[in-house]
Amino acid sequence: MQIRKALVRDAVGIYSLVNIYAKDGILLPRSLNSIYENLRDFWVCYEGDELVGCCALHVVWEDLAEIKSLAVKHGYRGRGIGKALVEACIREAKELGISRVFVLTYAVGFFTRFSFEEVSKDKLPHKVWGECINCVKFPSCDETALLLDLSRVSVGDECKV
Repeated sequence: MQIRKALVRDAVGIYSLVNIYAKDGILLPRSLNSIYENLRDFWVCYEGDELVGCCALHVVWEDLAEIKSLAVKHGYRGRGIGKALVEACIREAKELGISRVFVLTYAVGFFTRFSFEEVSKDKLPHKVWGECINCVKFPSCDETALLLDLSRVSVGDECKV
């Protein structure tokens, strides 16, 4: 398993993987154009020459970033790929000097293992809702908002959360 920052050649694979979960209403759909425009946000996981996972860290403001588009290919779930991708995003956020990371998710139990805590969506700045306007569930979002205070996370070769 290899985790690394996404390259241009990964864009189509990221697009395909994210939109598999978007069809099920688990993730927001992403256009290929959006993937290219935000490619630097993405981390990917490869097993051999197959893209099996992706995740993005999007900087929202000087002290806030969002983890989004976490997807692991069916048949590869339960192998620690999602965990490794989230840890890469947390490490990167700390390296960038970000103090808080949030996620909007249905996978609450997964993210609470990283010390994310549930918060009211009202506590997040309005700027984070820019993509939500295009969501079919807006304004009745049923995802849970979780926030991670990065001062509680140590970063080394492996993120200890």
